[in-house]
Amino acid sequence: MNHPELPESSTPSADAGGEQTAGRTVFFVSDSTGITAETFGNAILAQFEMKPRRVRLPFVNSVEKAHQVVRQINETTFAEGRRPIVFTTLVDTEVFAIIQSGCKGMLLDMFGTFVHPLEKELGVKSNHRIGRFSDVSKSQEYHDRIEAINFSLAHDDGQSNRELGSADVILIGVSRSGKTPTSLYLAMQHGLKAANYPLIPEDFERRHLPPALSEHRKKIFGLSIQPERLSEIRNERRPNSKYASLDNCRIEVAEAEAMMRRSGIRWLSTTTKSIEEIATTILQEIRPERLAY
Repeated sequence: MNHPELPESSTPSADAGGEQTAGRTVFFVSDSTGITAETFGNAILAQFEMKPRRVRLPFVNSVEKAHQVVRQINETTFAEGRRPIVFTTLVDTEVFAIIQSGCKGMLLDMFGTFVHPLEKELGVKSNHRIGRFSDVSKSQEYHDRIEAINFSLAHDDGQSNRELGSADVILIGVSRSGKTPTSLYLAMQHGLKAANYPLIPEDFERRHLPPALSEHRKKIFGLSIQPERLSEIRNERRPNSKYASLDNCRIEVAEAEAMMRRSGIRWLSTTTKSIEEIATTILQEIRPERLAY
């Protein structure tokens, strides 16, 4: 019998990661996109020193597809000689039962772990609808997030001064200090309108913030970076240039930090922080009015 091809996205690890984790496979099985299962699963896996082969199996929404998933997981178990780890976000009880009873992997059911205890505690049954997370695309929050992304793209690297008053946060810092990725993360993850402005030699000569930012001081947050790391990043873009030289990076970073101190601007170094840590710090410091705390 021919079975319908199951959508699959596989991201193999670049190396074996040592004997303990060599060949270990992690499956993310979902009746929708699989993003929730993968995000949650990766957050748990990050607690361990391992580099597994990741396989996303989305849209597992029928009995036939469930059987196909079981075969794929069991074939992997046989080929690798160890149980794969299987994260699931499956709402359909029949589909989940097939995978639970048939697969030889280590099964971690997120709904069973969290939703069922909450049903008992709240005294309310969950919706148990396939693809429930996709409903977010119809919400006002989703449309606000899209608007925030468009705003952040339009106000990247100081390319526009228009409507800065509607920004939730304005990031400043020297070129390549992490302003653009942080702005986009704040927009995509938190729905914040994040503008960013580079601090350039002309600003240092004036010893003042760019004029367009002066009336928005309360929304400004600064990003800095160690000169050595900045030089490495800039050399990837413009190797052996004055822009990327360590001496120039030291001067720019020192001038930028001095300017932020003079102006009373809160700032942090991005050198050793993840983008999530940077964003969380900014949210705690700026505390945008549209977010609830």
